[in-house]
Amino acid sequence: MPNDCISYQKSGYFSPLMNDYLDQNPKLQSLYNRFPTFENFEAQIVEKQNNFNNSHRASLVSVLQKQYAGIEISHLTQQNIESLKVNNTFTVTTGHQLNLFSGPLYFLYKIISVINLTTELKVKYPAYNFVPVYWMATEDHDFEEINYFNFKGRKFRWNAASSGPVGRLSTKGLDDFFEIFEQELGHSTNAETLKKIFEGAYLNHSNLADATRYLANALFGTHGLVIIDADDADLKKNFAPYIKEELLNQTAHKKVLETIENLKEYSVQVNPREINLFYIEDNLRERIIFENGNFKVNNTKIEFSEIEILKLLESNPEKFSPNVIVRPLYQEVILPNLCYIGGGGEIAYWLELKSFFDAVKVSFPILLVRNSVLLASEKQIKKANKLNLSWNDLFTKQADLVNNKAQILSEIDIDLSHLKEQLKTQFDILNEITTKTDPSFAGAVKAQEVKQLKGLEKLEKRLLKAEKIKLKDTLTRIIDLQNELFPNQSLQERQANFSEFYIESGEHLISKLFEQLKPLEQHFNIIVF
Repeated sequence: MPNDCISYQKSGYFSPLMNDYLDQNPKLQSLYNRFPTFENFEAQIVEKQNNFNNSHRASLVSVLQKQYAGIEISHLTQQNIESLKVNNTFTVTTGHQLNLFSGPLYFLYKIISVINLTTELKVKYPAYNFVPVYWMATEDHDFEEINYFNFKGRKFRWNAASSGPVGRLSTKGLDDFFEIFEQELGHSTNAETLKKIFEGAYLNHSNLADATRYLANALFGTHGLVIIDADDADLKKNFAPYIKEELLNQTAHKKVLETIENLKEYSVQVNPREINLFYIEDNLRERIIFENGNFKVNNTKIEFSEIEILKLLESNPEKFSPNVIVRPLYQEVILPNLCYIGGGGEIAYWLELKSFFDAVKVSFPILLVRNSVLLASEKQIKKANKLNLSWNDLFTKQADLVNNKAQILSEIDIDLSHLKEQLKTQFDILNEITTKTDPSFAGAVKAQEVKQLKGLEKLEKRLLKAEKIKLKDTLTRIIDLQNELFPNQSLQERQANFSEFYIESGEHLISKLFEQLKPLEQHFNIIVF
């Protein structure tokens, strides 16, 4: 097995902003509270203890108990829910969309990162309780992003219509989908387990939120995972003062724009709106906009005066839904949270929010990039060894990988850099001569230099092309292996569904992930399944 280690920064799959964050570049220090180290959690605990409204704990536990009613849960999960009542209990949270059958593989990695970190924190700080939380993105309304998953290179799509928050979407029609998917799974023991999980989640629950809770609980309930659906009137009631602030003062818009101004050298992940709230009903989620002195629901005839919308907030807070800018604040107001674990894109938009949190006096959590994993079979490892491929090779963009390997495998030297250097040296001598003669001669010398360098570059490309043809069989095997590990020349964890690997390894797959993922380590985990 190749034994080199690939850091996130050198993988080629992280943005410049994320690379600078992971490197703790001083110019980003104002954008986060504390960098994720075990030592920094002590100060984060003290800060959250002092700033969290502990009166929210009772309603949080009550809501969770209500949401778990009728679901068989582990003793550890029940214990974790109960522990949220006491002031020395804190959460570590990740969030994820309600992707059909969990969507891409990194759904597993997010949740396992959260669970493993709470376990490690308990060892480090035994006087406190740490609860792993999965925040379901039930209020999202972009159904096209979540209505499919990939299994062995084939896309399985749920053809349904949705216009409101996806958590409330009926699961009607998924029985037809299941008939098609179960045929692809086969009849092995692991396949039968997957069928039972899918059936228990989607065919025995009436909406997507309940189905997803069942699925996550089936996979991780024994590890104490607590799953929350924040589309709830009681939870929104606790958040109502911040909704009012957003409606009347648009603090998020002002503060986030100021931060974005300082991030000009990076690609900004999200841009704030003047009001970062939606109005929601079962089949509706539309932006709230302020226009001509009134609050209007975009693309509808619904309209409120200031008095009317504040009255609605008091009586029906569940009709207000935070967008991507305000949702993190909602999470930190209702949870005694210490740390948010997410992918690079998520952490990038969290980095825009620190000044907003400061303005509304809510503690900003520690931000941790989730574990990333490449799953490889023993057969694929043997292929890599036989082809003398390191993990650094396999993470390289395909065109560069092929060119690099062609040069290494070639029996002739097709890198003509040394000849280019010799040519430049010769022309340096000629240029020196031109300074002592007719100045017009310098232009002719320069033109000849450019012409001859281009000639060498063309010859170098032709040599490379000829050697790639000669080495076609070996290079094809290299390409095939990389395509297996990086489907669509993208990260495996963003493409494949866990069921593809569960079929082969069953519970051993998840056990191995728990065993090998270390949340505070910043490199790709290569795991043989």
